[in-house]
This record gives sequence, structure tokens and C-alpha cells, in this order.
Amino acid sequence: MPDIKAELKKEVSRRKTFAIISHPDAGKTTLTEKLLLYGGAIRLAGSVKARKANKYAVSDWMEIEKQRGISVTSSVMQFEYNNFCINILDTPGHQDFSEDTYRTLVAADSAVMLIDGAKGVEAQTIKLFHVCKLRGIPIFTFVNKMDRASKDPFELMEEIERVLGIRSYPMNWPIGTEGDFKGVYNRKLKQIELFGGGEHGQSQVSSTVGKVDDPIFADLLGSHYHDKLCEDIELLDMAGDEFDKKKIRSGELTPLFFGSAMTNFGVQPFLEEFLELAPSPGVITTSETEIDPESDKFSGFIFKIQANMNPTHRDRLAFLRICSGKFTKGMSVKHVNAGKEIRLSQPQQFMAQERTIIEEAYPGDIIGLFDPGIFNLGDTLYEGNGNVKFEGIPIFPAEHFARVTPADTMKRKQFIKGIDQLSEEGAIQVFKQIDIGIEALIIGVVGALQFEVLEYRLKNEYGVQLRIQNLPYRHARWIENEGLDPRKLNLPSTAVIVEDKLGRNSILFENEWSIRMAEERNKDLKLVDIATQDFKVRKF
Repeated sequence: MPDIKAELKKEVSRRKTFAIISHPDAGKTTLTEKLLLYGGAIRLAGSVKARKANKYAVSDWMEIEKQRGISVTSSVMQFEYNNFCINILDTPGHQDFSEDTYRTLVAADSAVMLIDGAKGVEAQTIKLFHVCKLRGIPIFTFVNKMDRASKDPFELMEEIERVLGIRSYPMNWPIGTEGDFKGVYNRKLKQIELFGGGEHGQSQVSSTVGKVDDPIFADLLGSHYHDKLCEDIELLDMAGDEFDKKKIRSGELTPLFFGSAMTNFGVQPFLEEFLELAPSPGVITTSETEIDPESDKFSGFIFKIQANMNPTHRDRLAFLRICSGKFTKGMSVKHVNAGKEIRLSQPQQFMAQERTIIEEAYPGDIIGLFDPGIFNLGDTLYEGNGNVKFEGIPIFPAEHFARVTPADTMKRKQFIKGIDQLSEEGAIQVFKQIDIGIEALIIGVVGALQFEVLEYRLKNEYGVQLRIQNLPYRHARWIENEGLDPRKLNLPSTAVIVEDKLGRNSILFENEWSIRMAEERNKDLKLVDIATQDFKVRKF
């Protein structure tokens, strides 16, 4: 009989589960593919740019993603490298799909923040960074596209600190940033690594080891680049932050790497350093207790639901993050939110849309569970007795709203089914006006492009054409006061009272002035802009 404690300890220590976050077009999908290339998960890198040849990013599985060349939903990929088991949570870069990213970050133990060297810290990066910061997870920064003209690296460091409020420690330092990139100086190994281009970075990187003031470097680089590098390294050593692993683990200090995902330069050194520094699955605190990943009792939570990943089978999968214990195919667990025992008989692991049935999995792993409609976002699954319940998944307020009806009233049943499923995925938020009924549901989304995805999916997955009437509201707020009758509130005439699918009263506002006016007129009113989904979803 194998020692389960020893087995768990070993498997947990080699797991690294992380998300990649970035602004659109920073190169996130390209970086993901290069990491998969090192793990042997794919044979061909560089397919991201070859859209005309119908070679799409490995992580983009939905047809609309292939047509537009953007990721609109998170995907999960697992591969092995240097005896580490790596789970990448690839998230949508486009800001209109940021809510999917927010949820996915709940399942990550660390994050890789990808920054375009020429553009620096961009709006979407700021939003996603703050979600990571709220969770206190380590953040690793990869400054991409160094093979092109980029900002001064000191300027980038200052921008990261000023805009994001986090200090940085450069693990390497670029040589040549004006479109004349020569390579980097590896501070840990004290060696210069020269940039060797080549299609998709297939050529080997050459390195020369030695102190930065070694005369051989002056010959290699020329006096201009060598003198500048010596000055930069001296300044970093004198005035820069010290390397501090504790601060990295607590999210106070971000290791900074410079490279180019497209040419593959710096990706492998980044991956190997990341695997050494990034945390393995750790203890998770719940309202009742602390969950140790090496506990012999299995536990996990649902952080994503996706319907129709395989349109042929019209299936629905729930993505489960394992938090503790060993998962085995066919095991029985307690579905805490539903209060009943269920059997997990068809567990799957992913390479984007590619799936394989698995026999076992460990803390940090992401598995897919066939969902006949029993799972909701934030549900806890647990083996054994006791009262374990993980915190609910945060729901961020929608910023765009529309009344949505089926163009063909005979398709009402399919319409409701599609709306229910997409709302259970978290792809849309559904509201109905109090006392009006459900003839025209109000759909809320974080980004306007989500309406296009809603229209596409209802048509292609449920056979329903939509009528969409845009509404002027831009802010949703949940009413925190229990027992408050919202119909007795003194609200601005432009505000509308609605109920979400969890039965919670909410108010839709056109602008921030209206929110302040509502609070001033109703002194006892408590409004919140982030909720958690820890109740059973109600169907309209």
C-alpha cells in the first residue's frame, strides 16, 4: 500500500498552477504556446499569426475566437517540464471578457503579468493586477517584444511602481532597446545572453559567462552598449531593490524578466526561474477551517462552467480546482452547496478543447466534470464529514445593458435555456425588473463585445435569433440591506430596480452622479459593487 501522505507531499510540491494576464495584443497567447512547446505539448509554435492558413492558437477553441483572432474565454492546459507539473490558466486578454479572467484568477496560485515593452502598463493590465493583489498571490512580470523598439527599462520599472504600486527586481537586463536589441545580462548567473533571432526562436541562444566589466564583453557588444550596460548594472546594484523571496511570495515584489515570446528569446530562462520561485498549492483558509493541500481528504471548488465545448455532443463541463487530497475517478464526494453526495465518474483534463479521461489528479490540478446541471460557480466539493465551504466566486458589476428577446416567439423555450446556461457560466448577468415579469430580460455584460458573443452562441448553439435593445445604464449596484423594500426607495428617475438570478435586489444607474444621489436621498441604503455567487442559482 503506497504511503498516501508521501505521495501527496511529492505531487503537491511539483505542481505550479498559474494564470497569464495582460492587455490585449501584448503577446499572451504567443507566450502560452512557447511554454507548451517546451513541455512537448505542441510541436509547432507560431501558429498564432498564421490565421490565413487556418492555424489557430492552441488555447483558442471557440469558433468565434478563431474568426476574430482573440481569446474570449479562459482555457486550461497541463504539461510536464523538468519534473514539474504545470497548469496554465490562459485567460482572455480583451477587456470585454475580463470577468472570465477575474473568476479564473481565483483558481491560480500565482500570475504572470505580460507587458508590451513599447506600451508599458496598460488599462486592462491594471484591472487584472489589482484582482491578483486582492488575492495576495505572487506576480511575475515578463516584458515582451524586446526585439522591437521599447521603452527605457528604468522608465518601465518606475511605471510599474507608480501605476501598480509594486516594487520590481529585474532578473535580467536588456541591452539595446531602440530597436537594436542585442540580448540581456542575466543578473543571477552574471552572464550576457546574446539575442539570436530565427523563425519562431528555434535557434539556440548563445551565452558568455563573466563579470559585466570583463573586457571580453566590450569586444562582444562594442564600447557603446558595454559602457551603457556597466552603468545600468551599477545603478541597479546600488539603488535597486534587493532580491527577497519572501516579498515575492507575498506579492510585494515582482521579479522582472525581459524577452521576446515571438522569437522565443528569454522564454526558457524565464520558465525555469519561475518554476523555482513560484509557490506550489498552499493552505486555503475558509470561514470554518484551514485546508491543507496535503490533507488526505479531497476538496475543491467550481470556478468555471462551460456549455457546448463540443457542439456535436451539446455537453456542459464544470471546471474544478483541486485544493486538497487525491482525486480518483469514480469517487463519491459531498456537494456542499446542494447538500448531497455525488459520484465523479467522468473526470477530464485539458489541452484547450482537447480532453482526456483521467484516473487521478492532485491539488493544483484543474479537472473537468460532466455537468448535467447540478453545478454552479463557487460550489464546494468535499470528501468526508465536517462543514467545508470555500468562499464564493466574486461577481463584478456589469457595465453595459440591453433588453434581449427572441426574434421568433416560438423559440422562447430555447431562448430561456440558452440564457440560463450562459448566465450559469458567468458569461452574462441576467436581471428582470421588479413586478414586470420576464417578457424582456435585461442582460448585463462587463464588455460590449460580449453581446456579440451572446448573439453568436444563441444562434449557433440554440438556434435562436435575438433582438437586442441597448439601454443607457452603465453601473449596477447590489443592495446589501436585508429586508429592505427597494420599491420604497427615493431614487433618481433614470434608475431602475431589478432582481438578479440569485434573487438579490439591484439598482441600475446611468452614471455615478445617480449613484451618489441615491445614497444621499436614502441614508440607510448600502450599495456594493462586488458580490459573491454562493447561493443556488434561481431560474426565471
